[in-house]
Amino acid sequence: MADPQAQRRKLSRSFGWLVVLGVLLVAAGVVGLVHTGVATLTSMLLFGWLLLVGGVVGLAHAVQSRGTAYFWLAAVVAALNIAAGVVVIHDPRGGAEALTMFAALLFLTGGVFRLVGSLVVRGPQFGWTLLQGAFGLLLGLLVLFDWPHSSRYVLGLFFSLSLLFDGLGLIAIGVGGRQVVGLVAEQMEGRTADDAKGPNSAEEGGQK
Repeated sequence: MADPQAQRRKLSRSFGWLVVLGVLLVAAGVVGLVHTGVATLTSMLLFGWLLLVGGVVGLAHAVQSRGTAYFWLAAVVAALNIAAGVVVIHDPRGGAEALTMFAALLFLTGGVFRLVGSLVVRGPQFGWTLLQGAFGLLLGLLVLFDWPHSSRYVLGLFFSLSLLFDGLGLIAIGVGGRQVVGLVAEQMEGRTADDAKGPNSAEEGGQK
């Protein structure tokens, strides 16, 4: 049977590693917020390599499934991913401009749909939905009016904020997990001590 103390130490170390990873992500996010241009290029290169690797893996699966009805569809999708990955890696600035334009259009359309939906439906979340729509519309307009200059910092800003919040979440999970493990260990030790005192206390009461 596994030693409970060893299991608790293992759990505590695992949560400790989560805290370390969270600190690293927070540090990377802060650096990215300071140097948004570098963060934008880094995120685009990562995106390009993900497309390339995913395309190669998809092409390998397509080759394995040749003869099936989905072979050509899988092969075309894999080839498009490979081509997009090569283009993004070769020209990350151009890829950033295209993705920034796409993000601005998404913000605009999402903001318009939320605004119209909130005004038409007027549900219980009317104010919150209206605020979300106005914020999305304003953000889309700001990014679009400053394009292509906005492509130098928008993606890096979002990428850095994602790293920052993910890191803070991991730190919260790690610290909370270590505290829970400590509380459970204290409760188990208290119960063990009570169990050990129980028979002795009964015998002393009988002798009296």
